[in-house]
Amino acid sequence: MQRHVRAELDLELGSSVDLILQIAVARSAGVVSERLSLVQDGREVLPRELVDAAGNRLHRLTGEAGLLQVRYEAVVGPGTEPATTEIDTIAALRPSRYAQSDEVFATARRLFRGLNGRALVEAVSEFVATSVTYTPGMSLGTDSAVTTLASGQGVCRDYAHLVIALLRAMDVPARYVACYAPQLDPMDFHAVAEVLVEGEWSVIDATRLAPRSSLVRIATGRDAADCAFLSYHGGYVGLDRLEVDATVQDAPGPADDHAALVPMA
Repeated sequence: MQRHVRAELDLELGSSVDLILQIAVARSAGVVSERLSLVQDGREVLPRELVDAAGNRLHRLTGEAGLLQVRYEAVVGPGTEPATTEIDTIAALRPSRYAQSDEVFATARRLFRGLNGRALVEAVSEFVATSVTYTPGMSLGTDSAVTTLASGQGVCRDYAHLVIALLRAMDVPARYVACYAPQLDPMDFHAVAEVLVEGEWSVIDATRLAPRSSLVRIATGRDAADCAFLSYHGGYVGLDRLEVDATVQDAPGPADDHAALVPMA
């Protein structure tokens, strides 16, 4: 399966600022072709590419005051799972900034007592899918799994954080994945959870807004703090425009069976 992904950002920089972009697909994604272009005042700016242990690709540059136009597109074939060490698995069991498994421990143990393996994963996915309402524009960047559990609303990152926190509270390794998602509606950068079950990492998308088989990995981490598409330091950055697109070039696959274990292709 080949997928075409694209992201366009227009950034208004108030002064010289340290910018870090995370919009290029991960090293493990199976890139066929790609292009990243950053243009300011009619000249192309070349960022430095940094690759972390998970294969996430970050592009860092010093931008100057004015409009910076960021354009990225790629054609992606079948990918592979990023290398996972024992240390990574331990990190996927611990509480993190947005997935406070220690704070939802009692709730998880009450809701999912006696479940394990595939049955536990299915139960957590179903609980989050049915107890949270997808509500664009209502959640904040500081919201966490605890916030989402209390409010019952959020967007994809909130669903992912709650899934991750509940699974970690049940002693199951879970992590956060930022991705491109063909057939997502409304189209945007997407976020899902991955869970280590039956010896393999499988995707849980409790929003159920896009087929898991067509997702394209951008970044993998403990939670959204590790996978932000844009971060900056030392100045002001305004996001004037963001447009994301992702399509499947071949015939779409079958409808998603949410009870099935689906790895990220």
